[in-house]
Amino acid sequence: MITVSDRGSSGEREDLSGKEVIRILEEASFSVTEYHIVPDEEDVIADTLIECIDAGGCDLVVTTGGTGVSPRDVTPDATIKVIEKEIPGMAEVMRRESMNKTPHAMISRATAGIRGESLILNLPGSPRGAQENLSVVMPALRHAIEKIKGDPSDCAVP
Repeated sequence: MITVSDRGSSGEREDLSGKEVIRILEEASFSVTEYHIVPDEEDVIADTLIECIDAGGCDLVVTTGGTGVSPRDVTPDATIKVIEKEIPGMAEVMRRESMNKTPHAMISRATAGIRGESLILNLPGSPRGAQENLSVVMPALRHAIEKIKGDPSDCAVP
């Protein structure tokens, strides 16, 4: 779990979205082994993603924050820098679901992708936005991770 926030990383703001994401993941029986709060700096975000996956062995790295269009919103840029394959369907379904709540969803640049055998998923920085976006992709997370790790079983439901 990586929260991207200048104010959060400096201690000026409590990380409510990261805590909400951790709660949801743990309720779904995911084990959260890493938790970082980093500033909106592309290289710091990229290095933390790499650290969580390459050194930490995380199967799933969820980020929250920095997915918009402001000059400091660089989480998708850092993610694209470190992934090997993009998974556009996850970002598309998150934006589609968010559009039911706010027209501002169309300016989200959140992405999802694969590095090695790990999935990286960008969520918005608001607790509600993070919760709504995570809930819409949650049914596919375990299956996606299994497939990324090389599970040869069929994807279709019999």
